[in-house]
Amino acid sequence: MLHNALNVLGTALVPCSYDPLTGYFRDGCCHTDEHDQGSHVVCAKVTPEFLDFSLSRGNDLITPRREFRFAGLKAGDRWCLCALRWKEAFDAGVAPPVVLASTHARALDFLTLAQLQSCAHDAADRS
Repeated sequence: MLHNALNVLGTALVPCSYDPLTGYFRDGCCHTDEHDQGSHVVCAKVTPEFLDFSLSRGNDLITPRREFRFAGLKAGDRWCLCALRWKEAFDAGVAPPVVLASTHARALDFLTLAQLQSCAHDAADRS
């Protein structure tokens, strides 16, 4: 299942980040399975606004947590986010840019392709 995963564009899932090492399985990809209750399937390039938003919601993505092999994130890092946290940020106007090729197709269980495309990393880089 992991090796044949598709992204939201219907093509092979591309790694999100190896530095920092991301993913529910800490394999660099936004792979998921039935044990991933948070559905860590959206590959995003985190922003200061999103990191602050996440912290305000009780999810500190900034502070290192060595026991979870988590070095803490800084703006510009790519990270596999929980689909519903990304949607919450989207609804609040602070969604970070999405790397579509690295966003698992399961994201479409929670989000529309149009929502994701409106925040596509390439689109964000053109502004």
